[in-house]
Amino acid sequence: MIEIVNLHKRYGQFEVLKGINLTIERGNTVVVIGPSGSGKTTFLRCLNLLEIPTEGTITLGNQQLTFGDGKRIAEDKQIAFRQQTGMVFQSYNLFPHMTALENVMEGQVTVLKRPKETARKKAFDLLEKVGLKDWAGMYPHQLSGGQQQRVGIARAMAMDPAVLLFDEPTSALDPELVGDVLRVMKDLAREGMTMVVVTHEMNFARHVADQVIFIDQGVIAEQGPPEQIFEHTKNERTLQFLNKLTGESL
Repeated sequence: MIEIVNLHKRYGQFEVLKGINLTIERGNTVVVIGPSGSGKTTFLRCLNLLEIPTEGTITLGNQQLTFGDGKRIAEDKQIAFRQQTGMVFQSYNLFPHMTALENVMEGQVTVLKRPKETARKKAFDLLEKVGLKDWAGMYPHQLSGGQQQRVGIARAMAMDPAVLLFDEPTSALDPELVGDVLRVMKDLAREGMTMVVVTHEMNFARHVADQVIFIDQGVIAEQGPPEQIFEHTKNERTLQFLNKLTGESL
């Protein structure tokens, strides 16, 4: 389980997150939606400690970190916490000089200190899981955007995280490549992987999410099951956002 209490993030006088409170149950898929600039990605990066929160508490399993009051989180605690999360970026972030297989092996060998043969077997298994075993020897420039993103998912999974974090994983893809990535994510959800997904893919949110979080201006304006958010919301700001998305898709 992940518990987030009173999470704030400020850059100088500018406050991006203004007190986020959220509980994520193990095995659930939480989809985060909201307008650009609302704090969605900052929230995700705080969960991974790519951004250090200004204030608040994050509990992940038996690890708890409290931020604020001038506290500095020790580096070893940050590393241990970050190892529980796997991040999938919108821009792939693969090592260009490594094959797909080597990209999935790298963190296992350098961070988890797994023997190379153990890491290689796990990497092959994960590439097969995302439909790319036959592309294991290819370099990123030889792969489509969708294939690179699926390698990114395999790489994140290779670290055996407690939760996978997705930051707009399909936003940089051509429309015909989106489906392959979403299918992998749906399979992970069915298998009970805990996931937090920032996305504009509303169909994915409707059919896969256990909980949908609507963030606006740094706060959770509404949260609930997909049916509540998409079919029965009475929140005016949520309605405006969803109507605008519908209008843009016409």
